[in-house]
Amino acid sequence: MPQPKSQIQPLATPPSKSAGDYQTLVRENYRRLSQALPGFIPRREQNYLVAEIGKVLLGRYDRARRILVAEAGTGIGKSLAYLQAGIPWARMNQKKLVISTATLALQEQLVDKDLPLFLPHCQPAFRFVLAKGRARYCCTRRLEALAQGEAQIGMFEPAQALSPNQQQQLAELWHAFMAGNWQGDRDSWPQPIDNALWQQLQAERHSCQPALGHQRCPFHLARAELEQADVIVVNHALLLADLSMGGGIVLPEPEQCLYILDEAHHIAPVAREQGSARLALRQSRRQLEQFNKWQGGLNELLGAEGQSALGRLQQSLGQLIPALNGVYRQLFAALQRRDLEPDSQGCLRFSPGDLPAGLDELLGVLKEDAQGFCRALGPLHSQLSEQLKLKPSQAATIEAALATLSQQQLHGEQLRDGAELLLRATGPKQTPPARWLELAQQSKQDKQELWLCATPLAVGHLLEQWCWSRAAAVVMVSATLTALNDFGYFRRAVGLRADDGSHYLRLNSPFDYQSARLIIPPLGCEPTDPDFDDLLVEQIPLWLMEQGASLVLFSSYRQMNQAAEALRAKGHSLLVQGEASRQALLQLHKMKCDGKQPSVLFGTGSFAEGLDLPGHYLTNLIITKLPFAVPTSPVEEAMAEWISLCGGNPFMQLAMPEASRKLIQACGRLLRTETDTGRIVLLDKRLLSRRYGPALLDALPPFTRELG
Repeated sequence: MPQPKSQIQPLATPPSKSAGDYQTLVRENYRRLSQALPGFIPRREQNYLVAEIGKVLLGRYDRARRILVAEAGTGIGKSLAYLQAGIPWARMNQKKLVISTATLALQEQLVDKDLPLFLPHCQPAFRFVLAKGRARYCCTRRLEALAQGEAQIGMFEPAQALSPNQQQQLAELWHAFMAGNWQGDRDSWPQPIDNALWQQLQAERHSCQPALGHQRCPFHLARAELEQADVIVVNHALLLADLSMGGGIVLPEPEQCLYILDEAHHIAPVAREQGSARLALRQSRRQLEQFNKWQGGLNELLGAEGQSALGRLQQSLGQLIPALNGVYRQLFAALQRRDLEPDSQGCLRFSPGDLPAGLDELLGVLKEDAQGFCRALGPLHSQLSEQLKLKPSQAATIEAALATLSQQQLHGEQLRDGAELLLRATGPKQTPPARWLELAQQSKQDKQELWLCATPLAVGHLLEQWCWSRAAAVVMVSATLTALNDFGYFRRAVGLRADDGSHYLRLNSPFDYQSARLIIPPLGCEPTDPDFDDLLVEQIPLWLMEQGASLVLFSSYRQMNQAAEALRAKGHSLLVQGEASRQALLQLHKMKCDGKQPSVLFGTGSFAEGLDLPGHYLTNLIITKLPFAVPTSPVEEAMAEWISLCGGNPFMQLAMPEASRKLIQACGRLLRTETDTGRIVLLDKRLLSRRYGPALLDALPPFTRELG
């Protein structure tokens, strides 16, 4: 079975660090690259981006804060630009280049195409590797246990029964691993691995500890490879998870890194998700009760010397379980009395600074008791690690106990951090977190599960603390970083200021936008009108006539499915998002286009970003509605409410900038190469009838406009 090519090879010592040497290297690398590529065409914007990244890295704008925010339009070739500028600087300064992306597609492009393309022409030479989350690797202990038919893979973690197909695949994985033909990486197995099977095999933080000493652990072997790499490709979630723990846990410490954050407009939402908490009150209590019944079994493993530590653990459990129960009982009683009234979706948001009476005191107790529980687990983990060395004959039992303790440690930390976020006090100029309650019925016989949830709204100060103030340098790039022709919306979201030394750059796409038409036809009503759904059913067929490759973007699944049903009743053939996988739909679409057949794709917001249909695969783009987000989630509602309380305008400060960015992204689906052409049809007359319309129009690329 073929294995992925390793880029980890011995390298020569990096050259000297002078600015002149750096600039010479960049020019020489560019010369070699341009001469080696057949039909190479210089791109002025790409060269300018290389130069500006270099100036920031050399400290020409601010020696104390080397941060660049660059909006680089489609077609500039930004990935090759930041590789040309970033790799020589990182190698010369003994730093790691960490490239973070939001999508798997861009990661694959970097690892499979861009980095191998640049590697033969770059001096100094470099090694690159793709860093993935722990869950992409199997746990060898679990793999062995399942393959040998063990019914338990943890102290109270029974393995689920496997189907015959799963058993067959498990056997293939085990034999390949033992033969050295598979390294335990899910993505390197040639066929898809069954999801239910992989959930029982994947490495997890609580069961993947260096103390277990597995010499062939795929996860730890992959992490060791990172130590030898010069360029590390990651996703935003893994990067921010590492930074949130202080950095240097999985990836190198920020002070040792030049970060390239591609698709940087996703950074703030991912950071917000990283800082979120969800406490399942009844489930958490049951897990602790189950652990409480089991932990007495540690007596035999620890012996007399472990009794005092066990006593502290029992005492902490005796406090934490009632604390959790107290929070649940108060909330459940308030719901029964209808003091708390969730909406139809079972969600109840708490206004800023307004928790139900008495809940803050109970959460304070929960936070302290969870912290005490975490402290009590530490000595037991250390003592078991010692026993693992002293009693190798009991290794399997001790390893399972260590995994269980680590799982409980994670559980305790989640309870502690969640309670802290729910209680977080904010000053007069600080943004409070969004906090809400969710109800979920477990079963007819069971009581309702109650989830206490919290999400930080403002994450800029976290990003400043985690990364901006610590990193050797940061370059943030994307095709859409401005909103309404200004960086202010992005700057506020990620915690930058106009006067903090960060440098900003905006480069337009080299594409001929005037060769494409932007059409806003005369329409009888706006999207807020009850007749708008009927209008779409009338208008869309008109704009599909005599068109080869069309993409129709909707604002909601409801509207898309309703329109699809009506148009199919009229005889239209459609490829609709959700009726097959994204990959399958795109393959069918391309097959029809290659066969000179008309093809129509229907999609929602996720098709408005990252969809690459160059040339004849898309010439007709229909956008049914401006992408204004309706504040229906607790996070969106909380942000809008807070802006209003501060005297601001949520529509102008949130809805408008976000709609502008999303509209630019949607329009960006049409032109993907320098020779592409076609038209965009916008079926939303508010661009012409509302005062904010001109601002949204002027932020778009300079298409040839045909306004009804």
